[in-house]
Amino acid sequence: MLGINEIFRLADENSQSIRTYKTGKEAADEALKAAKSERLPDIGASLSFSYLGNGYLWDRDFTNGQNIPMPHFGNNFALEAQQVIYAGGAINSGIALAELGQKMSELDWQKNRQEIRFLLTGYYLDLYKLNNQIQVLQKNLDLTEQVIRNMKARRTQGTALKNDITRYELQKETLKLQLAKVQDACKIMNHQLVTTLHLPVGTEIIPDSTLLEEEVKALAENDWQQLATQSNVGLQQAQLAVKMNEQKAKLERSELLPKIALVAGEHLDGPITIEVPVLNNNFNYWYVGVGIKYNLSSLFKNNKKVRQAKLNIQKSQEEYILAQEQVENGVQANYVNFLTSFTDLRTQEKSVELADQNYSVTSNRYKNDLALLTDMLDASNMKLSADLALVNARINVIYSYYKMKYITHTL
Repeated sequence: MLGINEIFRLADENSQSIRTYKTGKEAADEALKAAKSERLPDIGASLSFSYLGNGYLWDRDFTNGQNIPMPHFGNNFALEAQQVIYAGGAINSGIALAELGQKMSELDWQKNRQEIRFLLTGYYLDLYKLNNQIQVLQKNLDLTEQVIRNMKARRTQGTALKNDITRYELQKETLKLQLAKVQDACKIMNHQLVTTLHLPVGTEIIPDSTLLEEEVKALAENDWQQLATQSNVGLQQAQLAVKMNEQKAKLERSELLPKIALVAGEHLDGPITIEVPVLNNNFNYWYVGVGIKYNLSSLFKNNKKVRQAKLNIQKSQEEYILAQEQVENGVQANYVNFLTSFTDLRTQEKSVELADQNYSVTSNRYKNDLALLTDMLDASNMKLSADLALVNARINVIYSYYKMKYITHTL
């Protein structure tokens, strides 16, 4: 027996979909670390050994050539370091963009978690509904068998016809068929729940019988709207998309600015081949300084990218407004349906009360030969339909409540 909160806990632990988004969240965490590492200096080292052949020397008109002996062993070692001190805001924008990407992956995980929870809520309530239908059908089947037994007893007394018994036995078979179909549907729904939760094959989930006793908070529409504004993940993602596009625009503008860095180097080369005859020595030198780099092509290339980035900001702002409208409409529509589910429940409760009264009166009238068998069958069918409709109405109230929580992303 599992309650709906226990279902949610198992989904958080076992759902493959939630696990996938959680891995994406971890990847975004590493992307942020990588972006922050751009603040660290760049350090490179190289070491090489080579074999040098002899040289040949000519005059400018390629006459009077002569061989120039060369040391045949060459070596080169270089150590260079560079620390960016100004990049036009590119590094800071890259880090801010990675932080926003981290938040977006967190929201993706939360959104998927809400979707999985709502999916499981649907499965769980359908399973609950089917189990209740089985109980209602079994109860009506027992009632039908009791009527048949009574009819057989009356037939021995000569006050009932065999045809009456046959018609009720036909109804009994119809109820058995309905019961078998509902039981099969119950098996299918149970399998979907077990698969989604990654429970052992053959596990049978029994919904908590106290579910219908759960308090349903009938908040005012404005309260639900406020909850959606605060908690709806789609709205948060749309708002985050605006900030991400703003950072991308800053990143494009940084290309229009120069890059300044501190540089340092250490070199050890040999032999010294710029002299003739060649000097068979190692030559060591080092340097420190400031390097400035400016990409002139950005003046006629990046201005178009900057305009594109501004349009993307405008687009994301419009999408945020659209998302607000869609969430507001969704909350309003489902709130109306939520209230309707209460009306439906009250109606079905009254219908069951009337159907029970009608069945009791018709049954007594039939026993006293004051009603026809068709009246008895109609009363029985009416009672069955009312009982099933009441079960569905109770479940629909719970479902509508959880759907309101899903739309506001407070599941």
